[in-house]
Amino acid sequence: MTPERDSGTRERTPAGATATTRPRTPRLDQPRQPRRRILPEWDPEAFGRLSERIARFLGTGRFIVWMTVVIIAWVLWNVFAPRDLRFDNYPFIFLTLMLSLQASYAAPLILLAQNRQDDRDRVNLEQDRKQNERSIADTEYLTREIAALRIGLGEVATRDWIRSELQDMVKELEGRRDGHHEHSAFHAVPAERPRGRDADDR
Repeated sequence: MTPERDSGTRERTPAGATATTRPRTPRLDQPRQPRRRILPEWDPEAFGRLSERIARFLGTGRFIVWMTVVIIAWVLWNVFAPRDLRFDNYPFIFLTLMLSLQASYAAPLILLAQNRQDDRDRVNLEQDRKQNERSIADTEYLTREIAALRIGLGEVATRDWIRSELQDMVKELEGRRDGHHEHSAFHAVPAERPRGRDADDR
């Protein structure tokens, strides 16, 4: 009895329990989780748009005016301000460093904006080329259709041709009618006999 009782009280493992013990592998119907990156992530499009804005601002007269004003104020402050308040004495090394830093950042931003503009120009040129190809194909199709219509119209009876044919038929009918009248008049009139001969016949 005990073995049967033990077998009855033994917990049965579900059929799918062996699947839970297996190591989980990534399913093919589900996307992988993104890996964690050490470097910071950014949106390339947002960064590109920001670089284009900066490049546009660097290429305006407003930037040149503001940079000139800042440099003049910098130099005047460090020349005429009290000695304790000056932060960049002559020969203005800190100003040179700031201008070099600004130039080192401006050059890559301008190049990035130019690359994006080149990509847009390339896409526009490709679209223009495809549009030109479609226009050429449409023009060739219309040319073939017009040529086919001309060939078809060449075989169709025109108004002038029909008018000339009708005039010829009318002339032919009139000629036949006139000839028929002359022929019927010739046969309808009997030859006159002399009266004396008729009297003799009587």
